[in-house]
Amino acid sequence: MADFRSDQPAFEFHSGTAPLLVSMPHVGTHVPAGVHARLTDEARQVPDTDWHLEQLYDFVRAMGASVLVATHSRYVVDLNRPPDGSSLYPGQSVTGLCPTDTFDDTPLYRDPSLAPDEAEIAQRREAIWQPYHAKLRSTLDAMRAEHGVALLWDAHSIRSVLPRFFEGKLPDLNVGTGKGSSCADAMAQAVMLAARPVGQEAYTSVLNGRFTGGYITRNYGKPERNVHAIQLEMTQSSYMQEALPFDYLPERAHAVRPVLQRMMTAAYAHALATTTRA
Repeated sequence: MADFRSDQPAFEFHSGTAPLLVSMPHVGTHVPAGVHARLTDEARQVPDTDWHLEQLYDFVRAMGASVLVATHSRYVVDLNRPPDGSSLYPGQSVTGLCPTDTFDDTPLYRDPSLAPDEAEIAQRREAIWQPYHAKLRSTLDAMRAEHGVALLWDAHSIRSVLPRFFEGKLPDLNVGTGKGSSCADAMAQAVMLAARPVGQEAYTSVLNGRFTGGYITRNYGKPERNVHAIQLEMTQSSYMQEALPFDYLPERAHAVRPVLQRMMTAAYAHALATTTRA
């Protein structure tokens, strides 16, 4: 029988005043001791973390946003996967609810026998996945009840070159709306317009390309109820060092932040302009 225990809360939360929630499900780095002892040396570095997003997005608090931040590594449980572990991209290589391999397709565990069994997966889901999603749901519901609208921005980052998942180099700004199901089309178009390069900027962008939005975007975006969800998967090369020690690069980050601000401001302005109490 598995015995999964963690001494850390499932999330950290900043409460804002606006109907805007920024979710960061993959920034966590905590791995409970009982899991850490079973991991390979590579996995203990948690290389597939969405590093430094809290710092990159620190401007959102001035927008009045609430911020929901994961504490545990996605290697413990992936908060952007369905609770039943089903694939988000059938037929393509993906990592699961409680992964057993890295993005480089190397084993997480020192021996296959050390991977979590179904009982431990259920414990991890109950201890971490469920509280995060309960907070996400209650926050969006409260925003919609108070303001008539809610906007969820699901913030992610990834290495720009990952042969397991895509060929070549990923566009810098990958906007996902569940192929148009998670937010109003006009909102998505406004975000993409805001992503276009200005001046000396040279960032590439795509809507619903390789990444169309994970479980969070697809599950919580209900534009017919005036709850809109957008995922941004951005290349880590846009703001940080993609290899160990995964350093934040202030000059690069300073350059891309205005683009993020434009995109989020465009989405939020559209949400406010279309507020209705359904």
